[in-house]
Amino acid sequence: MRLITQLAIVALSLYGSTQGLKNITDDTFFYGLSEPVYPSPNATGLESWAESYAKARSMVARITLEEKANFTISIPRGEDELTSCQGRIGPIERLGFPGMCLADAGNGLRQGELTSTWPSGISVAASWNRELALQRAIGLGNEFANKSLNVIFGPVVGPLGRIATGGRNWEGLGYDPWLAGTLVRETVKGIQGAGVIASLKHFIGNEQETRRSTSSMLTDDATSPDTLQAVSVNVDDKTLHELYLWPFVDAIKEGVGNVMCSYNRLNNSYGCQNSHLLNGILKTELGFQGFVLTDWGAQHSGVANAEAGMDSAALPEGGNYETSLWGKNLTLAVQNGTLPEHRLDDMVIRVLAPYYKLGQDQRVKQPGLGFPTDHTRPHAVVDAVDPAMDAVRLQGAIEAHVLVKNNNGTLPLKKPQILSVFGYSAKMQDFYRPNENLAADVPWNVVADIWTNGTLFVGGGSGATGARRAIAPMDAIRQRAWKDRTQLFWDFDTAQPGVKGINANTDACLVFGNAFASEAVDKVGLHDDYTDGLILSVAANCTNTIVVLHNTGARLVDRFVDHPNVTAIIMAHLPGEESGNALVQLLYGDANPSGKLPYTVAKNESDYTHLLLPDQAITPYGIFPQSNFTEGNFIDYRHFDREEIEPRYPFGFGLSYTTFDLDNLDIAFLSNSSLSRFPRGPIQQGGPVGLWDIVARITARVINTGDVAGAEVAQLYLSIPQDKENTVPVRQLRGFVKPFLKPGEATNVTFNLTRRDLSVWDITA
Repeated sequence: MRLITQLAIVALSLYGSTQGLKNITDDTFFYGLSEPVYPSPNATGLESWAESYAKARSMVARITLEEKANFTISIPRGEDELTSCQGRIGPIERLGFPGMCLADAGNGLRQGELTSTWPSGISVAASWNRELALQRAIGLGNEFANKSLNVIFGPVVGPLGRIATGGRNWEGLGYDPWLAGTLVRETVKGIQGAGVIASLKHFIGNEQETRRSTSSMLTDDATSPDTLQAVSVNVDDKTLHELYLWPFVDAIKEGVGNVMCSYNRLNNSYGCQNSHLLNGILKTELGFQGFVLTDWGAQHSGVANAEAGMDSAALPEGGNYETSLWGKNLTLAVQNGTLPEHRLDDMVIRVLAPYYKLGQDQRVKQPGLGFPTDHTRPHAVVDAVDPAMDAVRLQGAIEAHVLVKNNNGTLPLKKPQILSVFGYSAKMQDFYRPNENLAADVPWNVVADIWTNGTLFVGGGSGATGARRAIAPMDAIRQRAWKDRTQLFWDFDTAQPGVKGINANTDACLVFGNAFASEAVDKVGLHDDYTDGLILSVAANCTNTIVVLHNTGARLVDRFVDHPNVTAIIMAHLPGEESGNALVQLLYGDANPSGKLPYTVAKNESDYTHLLLPDQAITPYGIFPQSNFTEGNFIDYRHFDREEIEPRYPFGFGLSYTTFDLDNLDIAFLSNSSLSRFPRGPIQQGGPVGLWDIVARITARVINTGDVAGAEVAQLYLSIPQDKENTVPVRQLRGFVKPFLKPGEATNVTFNLTRRDLSVWDITA
């Protein structure tokens, strides 16, 4: 631990003090800034993995050296391929092994038909609902299993939300490690309970899309001496463990079968070739039993990646057996003694172990059946959707909505006679062709502030899904208006409706906007002039203006929040296919809002300081951009607390149609708990077993003091004694419970605190 600390200090001190280094052309300058840890440890089959490891070892003993090497790469996907697997491990027919299909992504099947568009990760986070996260994951996993897919590229807990404008924040499970960690455990449990391997990503430090990878990924000019390398995330060991690693640990504790290493560098060593991360932390310190898979094109060497702990390059960018950095090269490396064969064996065993553990060897269907490359050509039809999960999809969408303003009981609506609807995000998109996926096909080098082709069900990039059975807000509003005999007026195109565009007798005006985000690019800010202008134009001529924003993360509202005619604001997030139905239930009081913000909404963009935008700096290191996490643990609400900045809406905030109270707080330390300074016991999945000992129990009573049934999120925050370096946040989330209560009903809630919850990472011991 002492050595790691010293190396981290050296790394951080270098990046602000040197000059004349713009001409560095190779990364040998940075050697030693990430502690080398070798050799890569063999997995042992801890806990429930013993049987699957025995099967995997038996299989490996029967395959040839070439077959072992071929196991670590993907079969290239040609135009005539029957399946659209983003990665595919080839079959070994003589042994009855059918191969494996790996596919995007954690919010639903990316390029499939007859599957669901589930609420996105940010929506799960906004629900603050463990059981709902579990049920969503079960449904998601079952759909992948019904398509005979082996690995789902999700869930996402990296990025955690360090950068407020981060392009992939919408895929994650909230901007707090405890919230994300709790929800990711349920997600892994549900997906793998359905027999599908969850791929936990992106390990680690992928907190911005800007410069996340080498520029050659976009220019195809890897030979250019000016090719920019991926950004280096420079983070100390304490911050890494207490913040960014936290949710990964929870998923490993749950037994996740795969971890996807990230594009970026960490302390100037590539994530997929960082032996300290993969061999030292992941496989040794945390007892990870599954396999490490490279992100798409994130492999930069051959034998060095294998020695550093990467196990699989089963994505098409890796090439075939002849052209891959692995494949034939691994065969030769073993034959000439460069790579020990037992390391290659462990790589294959780690891939096969979760395959056997989740019973995938018992499947009878071809991997990826009903998941075609081209939907316009004849293909097998597999309906993966379970109607029994309709209620989960709807409830997930309902709880994704967070009511942040509701003046004088504006909502719920009281059967309006006249209702006016405005904004580009209210309607269904204008077209949806067979081989498209909502926001998946946007350019990956530029991104707009808003998504104008209809409402926003999901963000952009590899995590996007299709609108197979989606209901836009206007579709559901129209159905309700028909039922209530409400007169509707609407205008989705006019930027400034003005007095001539609004019925003078309208009971309410609904204004729909969104805040788009996508993989590969970060947003340019947290508001847009077009949507703000639309809202203000309507509010100037409508005394009851209700704003609905489909947002991919924090979205500022201060340009219009205090307008006297803006009476209600809903952060709808990315609710998936039940978007319209969920919103109408909330607008009319058939459901009670219970979502809470999984991030902080500031009053001004400047409140986020350097955590607003991604790091762009190239100098003084030329082609080696650096991102220094000098703020330590202080991101999102921790930053606002330390700087004493009052936010517009704090982390964990959300209104309801009823009121709640908390009382009878009780704190008890358990007499049988060990209070030794360090955790005891052997390493299991997730680290030393002593980390998970329950050492304290806190109870309280929640009461519904209002007139409407509803759910409330009781949130527990702890203040850990400050250290002399002032590295401890003012408060940290350490528990939440979400009871549903009828008017006047009360219930007791319990928070069990583990040793881990009450600990700090000691970098001097």
